[in-house]
Amino acid sequence: MSTPGSTSNSPATVRVDAWLWAIRAYKTRSAATAACRAGHVRLNGNPVKASQPVVPGDTLRVRQPGYERILEVRRLIAKRVGAEAASHCFTDHTPERPPMPALGLPQRDRGTGRPTKKDRREMERLRGQH
Repeated sequence: MSTPGSTSNSPATVRVDAWLWAIRAYKTRSAATAACRAGHVRLNGNPVKASQPVVPGDTLRVRQPGYERILEVRRLIAKRVGAEAASHCFTDHTPERPPMPALGLPQRDRGTGRPTKKDRREMERLRGQH
């Protein structure tokens, strides 16, 4: 499977879904395949099929719940390995996520019963619903 001149443990080509699974971007290969099918993975800016091969230097944009990861392929890997070894196969260019703002919702004491109409209106006002 290796080409002459390449290292013996590095495959010549790797599918996008297999590579994303191997670097631990997804828990299962079928989840990586489903993400490709749903359009959550882009290779060099273009939507990609799960069977598309990746090469070192490619940029993958992987949309995950709440944010988008930008990964650059540094090394090809076909088998799932430990997190430390997997981290050497890509460069993460994902921008820093801003911290989530803390919600200032008041906590009701346990056992105080249902909120009164006044309490409910106060909670809705704090949530910005009214």
